[in-house]
Amino acid sequence: MANTPQAKKRIRRNAKRTVINHSRVSRIRTFIKAVESALATGKKADAAEALKKVQPELARGVARGVIHKNTAARKISRLSKRVASLG
Repeated sequence: MANTPQAKKRIRRNAKRTVINHSRVSRIRTFIKAVESALATGKKADAAEALKKVQPELARGVARGVIHKNTAARKISRLSKRVASLG
């Protein structure tokens, strides 16, 4: 158990940040799922539109520090490749 006031404050702060960061990651996942569902239906226009929406969300996640920049780049790359392959 934390003894110092600083350690107690960090525990409170970390709990708040965990909730915020979890919601941010969840929001990113929701946008990714929208692209994947559009890919599953086979509609290239819908998939491309969803991909345009997911890219700034992933960039925002990187800026906020909830995901690594290479992870975001990898996800964007793989999704764009799948959208392009719909033809």
